[in-house]
Amino acid sequence: MALTKTTVVDQITVTENGIVLYREATRIMEDGNQISQTYHRTSLTPAQDLTGQPANVVAICNAAWTAEIIAAYQAAQAAQAMA
Repeated sequence: MALTKTTVVDQITVTENGIVLYREATRIMEDGNQISQTYHRTSLTPAQDLTGQPANVVAICNAAWTAEIIAAYQAAQAAQAMA
Protein backbone atom coordinates (compact mmCIF):
# COMPACT_ATOMS: atom_id res chain seq x y z
CA MET A 1 0.00 0.00 0.00
CA ALA A 2 1.61 3.23 -1.19
CA LEU A 3 0.16 6.56 -0.07
CA THR A 4 1.05 9.74 -1.94
CA LYS A 5 0.02 13.35 -1.46
CA THR A 6 -0.09 15.85 -4.31
CA THR A 7 -1.14 19.49 -4.40
CA VAL A 8 -2.22 21.12 -7.67
CA VAL A 9 -3.79 24.42 -8.65
CA ASP A 10 -7.04 23.27 -10.22
CA GLN A 11 -8.85 26.59 -10.69
CA ILE A 12 -7.75 30.14 -11.48
CA THR A 13 -10.22 33.01 -11.92
CA VAL A 14 -9.63 36.71 -12.63
CA THR A 15 -12.38 39.12 -11.60
CA GLU A 16 -13.20 42.28 -13.52
CA ASN A 17 -11.32 44.43 -11.01
CA GLY A 18 -8.17 42.33 -11.38
CA ILE A 19 -8.35 40.15 -8.28
CA VAL A 20 -6.96 36.68 -8.98
CA LEU A 21 -8.63 33.82 -7.15
CA TYR A 22 -7.16 30.35 -7.18
CA ARG A 23 -7.89 26.99 -5.61
CA GLU A 24 -5.38 24.33 -4.67
CA ALA A 25 -6.53 20.73 -4.41
CA THR A 26 -4.59 18.42 -2.10
CA ARG A 27 -5.15 14.79 -3.05
CA ILE A 28 -4.27 11.70 -1.08
CA MET A 29 -3.79 8.68 -3.33
CA GLU A 30 -3.52 5.03 -2.38
CA ASP A 31 -2.13 2.77 -5.08
CA GLY A 32 -3.33 5.18 -7.79
CA ASN A 33 -6.84 5.63 -6.33
CA GLN A 34 -7.87 8.91 -4.79
CA ILE A 35 -9.01 8.40 -1.20
CA SER A 36 -9.20 12.02 -0.04
CA GLN A 37 -9.25 15.55 -1.43
CA THR A 38 -9.26 18.93 0.30
CA TYR A 39 -9.25 22.48 -1.06
CA HIS A 40 -7.55 25.72 -0.11
CA ARG A 41 -8.57 29.01 -1.73
CA THR A 42 -6.42 32.13 -2.04
CA SER A 43 -7.04 35.61 -3.44
CA LEU A 44 -4.42 38.02 -4.73
CA THR A 45 -4.98 41.73 -5.33
CA PRO A 46 -3.40 43.71 -8.17
CA ALA A 47 0.28 44.57 -7.52
CA GLN A 48 0.46 42.21 -4.52
CA ASP A 49 3.81 40.51 -3.86
CA LEU A 50 3.80 37.14 -5.63
CA THR A 51 6.74 35.60 -3.76
CA GLY A 52 6.02 31.95 -3.01
CA GLN A 53 2.96 31.70 -5.26
CA PRO A 54 2.67 28.83 -7.78
CA ALA A 55 4.30 29.57 -11.15
CA ASN A 56 1.09 29.21 -13.16
CA VAL A 57 -0.70 31.66 -10.83
CA VAL A 58 2.17 34.16 -11.15
CA ALA A 59 1.94 33.91 -14.95
CA ILE A 60 -1.79 34.70 -14.86
CA CYS A 61 -1.24 37.61 -12.47
CA ASN A 62 1.49 39.06 -14.65
CA ALA A 63 -0.80 38.85 -17.69
CA ALA A 64 -3.89 40.23 -15.93
CA TRP A 65 -2.29 43.00 -13.90
CA THR A 66 -1.67 45.65 -16.52
CA ALA A 67 -0.69 49.15 -15.42
CA GLU A 68 -4.29 50.25 -16.07
CA ILE A 69 -5.78 47.46 -13.91
CA ILE A 70 -3.38 48.21 -11.05
CA ALA A 71 -4.11 51.96 -11.20
CA ALA A 72 -7.89 51.39 -11.32
CA TYR A 73 -7.76 48.96 -8.39
CA GLN A 74 -5.66 51.32 -6.29
CA ALA A 75 -7.95 54.25 -7.12
CA ALA A 76 -11.00 52.21 -6.13
CA GLN A 77 -9.36 51.23 -2.84
CA ALA A 78 -8.46 54.86 -2.11
CA ALA A 79 -12.00 56.02 -2.89
CA GLN A 80 -13.43 53.32 -0.65
CA ALA A 81 -11.10 54.30 2.20
CA MET A 82 -12.27 57.91 1.98
CA ALA A 83 -15.97 56.97 2.05
